Amino acid sequence: MSLALGQQYTSLGSQPLLCGSIPGLVPKQLRFCRNYIEIMPSVAEGVKLGIQECQHQFRGRRWNCTTIDDSLAIFGPVLDKATRESAFVHAIASAGVAFAVTRSCAEGTSTICGCDSHHKGPPGEGWKWGGCSEDADFGVLVSREFADARENRPDARSAMNKHNNEAGRTTILDHMHLKCKCHGLSGSCEVKTCWWAQPDFRAIGDFLKDKYDSASEMVVEKHRESRGWVETLRAKYALFKPPTERDLVYYENSPNFCEPNPETGSFGTRDRTCNVTSHGIDGCDLLCCGRGHNTRTEKRKEKCHCIFHWCCYVSCQECIRIYDVHTCK
Repeated sequence: MSLALGQQYTSLGSQPLLCGSIPGLVPKQLRFCRNYIEIMPSVAEGVKLGIQECQHQFRGRRWNCTTIDDSLAIFGPVLDKATRESAFVHAIASAGVAFAVTRSCAEGTSTICGCDSHHKGPPGEGWKWGGCSEDADFGVLVSREFADARENRPDARSAMNKHNNEAGRTTILDHMHLKCKCHGLSGSCEVKTCWWAQPDFRAIGDFLKDKYDSASEMVVEKHRESRGWVETLRAKYALFKPPTERDLVYYENSPNFCEPNPETGSFGTRDRTCNVTSHGIDGCDLLCCGRGHNTRTEKRKEKCHCIFHWCCYVSCQECIRIYDVHTCK
């Protein structure tokens, strides 16, 4: 996946040389772009959505999914290693593409896709089919064709990336659910119409973050096949349950991200805000890697003493509150 797409091309138009100007695309992705130019804005939006969700999920971690402007490798060298962080980024970005394309199709922004009419089945008791069911299968297909186009090498890293890409997309399909709307006098719900819908993308991020925390460590094995040497992955610990298609996998250990290191892409945690009351990874002890923390006071203007007036507005006063802000040394 060309992650720079999400940073630089979130509002793609139909300029003549658009596809050729997108950085980092391999030939197969370039062909896809030219053949399906009208859904490329959704692909770009999906990559951006994945990056934003990564930053939300890791906001309290030593590595907080920091991106670098004006760089093709937007996460720096962090993704060069086959770590848990790489596994999560591939999964969430692939899920983001599937999600955004699916949503765009349901909103009618493309002529090559639309609502899903294949997975309806008979209606249930007290409701009937209606609205526009989101066609997640199409979104997953687009994500697979685009994101996996880079992973055509017979090596361990391609095998890992393809597995984690698919784990992200499978999460979208697993979280599809019925969404319903009531009809009747005064919202009496005499009749309900329902359709298949994706969840909020936050639910996808939460699920994949859990998968990051329980990711399976693998080892690389080499096999001789007719096309030459092929690398595959095997679970490192035979006593543990082997990973399923829904689990994330990795085979290299992560740096500790405590200190700045240009080789690993670590920015360190100096000056990061920490939670002095937390005993978790976002707490000052762990986030600051034992270096200690500084405390300063900060004045913030906030609305206060709000009163609802009939009918219909709210009036508030403005208060100045003082907060303690803790940052890593």
